[in-house]
Amino acid sequence: MDITVARCFVTVNDPDKALAFYRDVLGLQVLNDVAKGDYRWITVGAPSQPDVQLVLSNYVQGSPEDVEVVARLVAKGAFNAVHFRTADLDGLFVALEKAGAEIVAEPATQPWGARDGAVRDPSGNLVRIDQA
Repeated sequence: MDITVARCFVTVNDPDKALAFYRDVLGLQVLNDVAKGDYRWITVGAPSQPDVQLVLSNYVQGSPEDVEVVARLVAKGAFNAVHFRTADLDGLFVALEKAGAEIVAEPATQPWGARDGAVRDPSGNLVRIDQA
């Protein structure tokens, strides 16, 4: 059996702020942007990986109470969003800091061997980035 990643969902509180972060700061390209009432699904991806997509969405299925609980958990950073890789980790962290991103962990070599760092997206999701 052969299985690959097609897309994953990242719950966001504010689609416009998420778009500014993932597109303008991280450099992902917008593949689709669909609004339906108060909800929005924005599909982004790295140009070098056209088959892997992130869906940034403020849609949560459930009761109004469920929606509020999820929004609070996202804002607290209770969810890990995604793990990226870049050839220029230090340069990307300079750009992230310049853009006002909340730096959680500066780039460092981890005990398991990877060199990475962590930031929060505008909704509070934890985003880790490795050195390629």
